[in-house]
Amino acid sequence: MTAIRLYVDADACPVKDEIYRVAERHGVSVSVVAGGYIRVPDHPLIERIAAGPGMDAADDWIAERAGKTDIVITADIPLASRCVKAGASVIAPNGKPFTEQSIGMTLAVRNLMTDLRASGEMTGGPRSFQPRDRSAFLSALDQAIRRIRRACAARQG
Repeated sequence: MTAIRLYVDADACPVKDEIYRVAERHGVSVSVVAGGYIRVPDHPLIERIAAGPGMDAADDWIAERAGKTDIVITADIPLASRCVKAGASVIAPNGKPFTEQSIGMTLAVRNLMTDLRASGEMTGGPRSFQPRDRSAFLSALDQAIRRIRRACAARQG
C-alpha cells in the first residue's frame, strides 16, 4: 500500500498534538516543518524538519514534496494552493479543506484582503480558533486519511 504522509506547516499550528495522535492511531508518518527548530514528540512516525531561514523556506520544502497520497495541514493559502495543484489533500487547522474547486476563490479573497490592508483599510483578521475548530479538524483529517487509503486500495485492487 502507498504510504500516506502528513506535512505540517508547523509555525503557529494550533493542532499539532491532535495531528500526532491521529498519525499514531493510523500509523501515518508526519513531517513537522518549520523555518527553525521546533519541539516534536520522540516517536518513529514523527520527523522534525528545520527548513532553514527565509520567509518561505518551510512552505517551499512542503510544496516541493507534497503529492497525491499526502495531506498538508496549513492555514497558509498560497501554500495550500501550491499543494492542491500538486494533488495533495490540504486541510486548514480549523478543519476547512482546500480543494481544486475552492482554492481559486480562497486565494483571490486572500489577495484582495492583502491589497485592502496595504492601502490602509482596516479589514480585521481571521476569527479566533475555537474548540469546534479542533473537532472539525480531527474529523476532516480522519476523513482525508480514509479517503486516500480507499483510493490507493482501489488503484491496487
